[in-house]
Amino acid sequence: MTSDGDPVADEDPGPDAPGYAGLATFAGLPWMPGLGELRERRPDMAVVGAPFDIATTHRPGARFGPRALRAQAYNPGTYHLDLGVEIFDWLDVVDAGDAHCPHGLTEASHRNIRTKVRQIAELGIRPLIIGGDHSITWPAASGVAEVVGWGEVGLLHFDAHADTADIIDGNLASHGTPMRRLIESGAVRGRNFVQVGLRGYWPPPDVFAWMRDQGMRWHLMQEIWERGSREVITEAIAQAVDGCRALYLSVDIDVLDPGFAPGTGTPEPGGMTPVDLLRAVRQIALDTPIVAADIVEVSPPYDHADTTVNSAHRVALEIFAALAHRRRTEAGETPDLPGKAPGS
Repeated sequence: MTSDGDPVADEDPGPDAPGYAGLATFAGLPWMPGLGELRERRPDMAVVGAPFDIATTHRPGARFGPRALRAQAYNPGTYHLDLGVEIFDWLDVVDAGDAHCPHGLTEASHRNIRTKVRQIAELGIRPLIIGGDHSITWPAASGVAEVVGWGEVGLLHFDAHADTADIIDGNLASHGTPMRRLIESGAVRGRNFVQVGLRGYWPPPDVFAWMRDQGMRWHLMQEIWERGSREVITEAIAQAVDGCRALYLSVDIDVLDPGFAPGTGTPEPGGMTPVDLLRAVRQIALDTPIVAADIVEVSPPYDHADTTVNSAHRVALEIFAALAHRRRTEAGETPDLPGKAPGS
């Protein structure tokens, strides 16, 4: 009650609020765009938007992905049933706002993304970058490598497409070229660059020949269909982290079949299901020295009923939940009902 006897309204409940209420921050998390605030708080993770899509080769719209993931995703709660963990009791996560991406300016946008991601990583905070088209992985992963060590970061990449072209329509910074740029620069060694979910009709043999020459490994959807996703993901993890200090996870939402994720720029039929992708991401966050991740190519104008937005949002929640479980395990605590320890 106030001094006048009037009732006081409840404060914004944050992550427990429905997605349509309050300020549109990612998962209702605290808004903390300033570097000084981040330095003082030192959260475990910080969500960074990269609203950039002028490097797309087909349908645009991924510049609206960060806003949609903040404002349109259905917030399901914060208790992870499979792991039996209240996520934000164990993991401090904030929304650090967007990197400035001035329209039409690829170089400036990529520079700003790289700088913001690097500054967050330098504070010992894991960045989670939400795009934006896949070209943003080049500056984002480079910013992380500058902190962890050049060539010391493995990269596990979920995608329908390899994104290893040399140049597309004269553009070295296309969303079809970022993985080649990362390997050419030395930020990520080819032998620790592992791709999962490739399918369809691109790239051609000469691009795969270049990939093979760099020591890259890939797991096509055909292999996932034949062997099963659990076995493939276990192998992919071992390949990506072998000899590395840390792992960067990159998830292009078009790794999902477009029946599950229509809101993307280059949809390719025959992809993964959300159930397999989400559990794969959880396993990666549980079992690797993950230091950063991105979720890209969500194009809300082509989405239906927020299907793509919600799947992308849950990729982030799986990362959060797995890291919360790890923190709880380090503290000697065990899962609550109905969850169980992974592998038990």
